[in-house]
Amino acid sequence: MQDASQQRRRGVLRRLASYAWAAPNTFAGLLVGSLVLLAGGRVALQAGVVEFSGGALGRLVHSLPGRVRFHAITLGHTILGPSPAALAAARTHEHVHVRQYERWGPLFLPAYVCASIWALARGRRCYRDNRFEREAYAAEAAAR
Repeated sequence: MQDASQQRRRGVLRRLASYAWAAPNTFAGLLVGSLVLLAGGRVALQAGVVEFSGGALGRLVHSLPGRVRFHAITLGHTILGPSPAALAAARTHEHVHVRQYERWGPLFLPAYVCASIWALARGRRCYRDNRFEREAYAAEAAAR
């Protein structure tokens, strides 16, 4: 039987491994987030995830046509959104994507694209019927 300190140690090691596995995508998110900061945005840390919002990113998102406008985008352990309010509203959904990045690591983005193509090939919607989005929307609905 493991003692509590061994369990804690294993938990910490698992957590570090998940951050390392998602790191290539997190690095991309940090690069984009740095641009958000340089363009007047802000940064916050929420449950081990770096969130960037506002500034020129907010203005850009609000200028997009409705069909392509977004509340947030996740890259590894970073989430980018037009405003802190939009990030708060999307947090449950986006944290599911963070966990998906932890499972899939650098394979997440290609897997996401393949899931969208698969949905389209089956006559479905490429975004809402993407398996990764369905999982995130289900968690969001369960949290309400």
